[in-house]
Amino acid sequence: MKSLALPLALLATFMMSGCDVLTDKAVKQVNQFIEEQKVDKTKENWKTTLTAPPQLEFTPGKKYFWDLTTNKGAIKIELLADSAPMHVSSTMYLTNLGFYDGLTFHRIIPGFMAQGGDPLGNGRGNPGYRYSGEFQGDVKHTEGGLLSMANAGPNTDGSQFFLTFTATPWLDGKHTIFGKVVEGMDVLKVMEGLGSRSGRTSEEVILEQALIRVE
Repeated sequence: MKSLALPLALLATFMMSGCDVLTDKAVKQVNQFIEEQKVDKTKENWKTTLTAPPQLEFTPGKKYFWDLTTNKGAIKIELLADSAPMHVSSTMYLTNLGFYDGLTFHRIIPGFMAQGGDPLGNGRGNPGYRYSGEFQGDVKHTEGGLLSMANAGPNTDGSQFFLTFTATPWLDGKHTIFGKVVEGMDVLKVMEGLGSRSGRTSEEVILEQALIRVE
């Protein structure tokens, strides 16, 4: 019976994301990988000792969304699986594990971006694996509301991401864009107002829950 039980994070994803997520090939693939990994979430360091997921097979014509609930409001992001398949694969994996739930946006710089996804909360953490950037797409850092991957140089992409407040063209070819905000720019504006030149926030900005949605 134990093998039939789904992790709570996966059940929450199913309940909140509609029936498409139950049948989508990529979602089934990543959930199978999660089941095989048998991650022990009772261990304090589980978020920093994970194994990299495989690149998923995304269904042509389907749209994949990353729905973020923060303590400042909701942000809905369309993921760019065509141009950044590994980044979207990793995001789906970490999301369905419940990795992002409860993490903070630890660095917010007005006129630039809000950065989150660090399991350590200090800008130095990663999920236990790293991978390379994906720059074959046509999307550039030409506007605010882009989801891009933070890194410490080539081949160091992990779990940390940032949401841009404005165009940041100097990041092209260095940071992979793997999503666009489709709802919640007003929430980004609120978050921007809580930042500073140093990146420290005037109050805690928490990513309360992340979910994958398929349409």
